[in-house]
This record gives sequence, structure tokens and C-alpha cells, in this order.
Amino acid sequence: MRTIDWVDGAIELIDQTLLPDELVMLRITTVDALIEAIQRLAVRGAPALGVAGAFGVALADGDRKAIARLREARPTAVNLAWGVDQAAAHLEEGRQAVLARAERLRDEDIAACVAMGGRGADLIEGDSLRVMTICNTGALAAVERGTALGVIQTLHERGRLAEVLALETRPLLQGARLTAWELDRMGAPYRLIADSAGPSLLARGGIDAVLIGADRIAANGDTANKVGSYSLALGAERAGVPFFVVAPETTIDLSTPSGEHIEIEDRAEEEIVSVRGVRLAPAGTRALNPAFDVTPHDLITAIVTDRRVFRP
Repeated sequence: MRTIDWVDGAIELIDQTLLPDELVMLRITTVDALIEAIQRLAVRGAPALGVAGAFGVALADGDRKAIARLREARPTAVNLAWGVDQAAAHLEEGRQAVLARAERLRDEDIAACVAMGGRGADLIEGDSLRVMTICNTGALAAVERGTALGVIQTLHERGRLAEVLALETRPLLQGARLTAWELDRMGAPYRLIADSAGPSLLARGGIDAVLIGADRIAANGDTANKVGSYSLALGAERAGVPFFVVAPETTIDLSTPSGEHIEIEDRAEEEIVSVRGVRLAPAGTRALNPAFDVTPHDLITAIVTDRRVFRP
């Protein structure tokens, strides 16, 4: 099953806001509907956003203002803008050329995830591995298989995985709702933990690696990912646990020199003061809700892409 695809003249994608309770496919026929789906996180994850952006240009049918709005729908993830630009470069050739490029991006993403899974699994030493991850980096974040969770899936398929410790990932619980759902479907052993438990569990020992994805990697290796990644990197450094970033080569943004130049998306206060529509904080409570943080390159053991492994 693919997270996102082009079917009979429209984009079809899984509405991730309804998981794990319901598996519903949305049919997107306009750029406005796609932007709305992106901003409410019905579709999310850097690789999936790149494919969504490319398909969205095909929906735009030459409307450059709509394409510009789509490109800016989420500022931190570089793949969205990249996917839009890749498809938009073929606008003068007509809609079929745009769609052909978008479909090639989809196929390239699938191949990239397979490559990252194998390369990452080869990099991590040992058997009966216990690994930790945050947010969702599986097939739901890509088209198929995924990035960091794709490595975990490959380890499981090779019989080398003992357990995954998945952070619940506040405030929108992508770990609890999405990663746990994917691990359950693949039959991998896992337990869910509170975000704040991650660093202390690393300090207690018994964790072989931390694997995260990325929404943007700066030229010097600084990496923006789901908020909470930085604290995991600090805990891993203190505990001597390898910390791996897994992302397609397209997530590396050479025009961004370092992490301090990455724009961090601030999301709605409501996501903090309530959970799935149930208010937790007193009425009138204000909140600060950065969706991402930046892990400095010196805390990263290695970055795994579909083309290479490098140590920043």
C-alpha cells in the first residue's frame, strides 16, 4: 500500500489524521485541497511531501500563483519545495510532462527508501538490536517503506531486530498513532515510551542505536527534525550510543549553510493545550509550539542517504 499516488487524474493519499482508528484514502483534485491536507498533516513526512508537491503542480494545470502557495505550505521541510520545483521545471512542456516528472519522483522515492534501508542496516553492527526512534519515518512519511523506520524494517526482515522503543512524539503523537501502527503491521517487536523518557533510558544502557529522519539537512550536517530529536541526540552522546540520521539525498539543502538558518515552523497553540480535541489545560492557556528542532552536526554519528553514508 502506498501512502500517496496518482490515480485516474487525482492524488490519492492516506489521511494520517485518522490513524490508527480508521484507514481512509483521500482523493485530492485541487491545489487548495492539497495545501489543506498538507497543513493539517493528513499527508506529512519529508519524502511524501516532495512527491505531494510534484503531483500538486500537475493539479495546478499551469496556475503559477497556486504553485507558489503550494511551495510555501510548510516551510521547514525542504522536500516539499524541491518536489514542486522539479515538476514546475516542465510547465512549458505541458501537463503530461509535469505529471511524468512527478511519477518519476514517486518511483525514485521508492527506490531511495529501499537503498536507505539496506545501507542503514549494513551500517549498524550487531544482532538482537534494540533501537530508539522518534516521530514517524516509515511508509507513511514516504511512498513505501520510509527512511529511519525503513532501516528498522530491513533489520527486522533480516532477523536482527530485538525491539524498537518508539517515542510517542508529542504534541500530535505521530509515534503513538503512526509508528506503532506501522510496527504492528510489520510484526516488529516494539514498546511505546513517553518523549521525556528517551534520554534517561539511553543512560540506563541496552540501546544499540538511535535512528531519526530529517526534514532539512544543512550544508554542514546540522539537521532539523521533529521536536525532541535534539534531546535524544544529547542523551545518545552522553550514553555513547550511535545517533543516525536517515534521509534521502534531496533533504540535504546546500543553500542552507547551518542549522541556525533553518526556518522552524510554529504550529497552532491548540495542539499543545489539547489532545485530539480534548482540552487538557485551563481555558486561556497560551502555548509555544515549535514543530521541529535542530540537532548540531557534532552530535550526529552518521547521515545515511540513498547514495552514501557520511559523518558530518
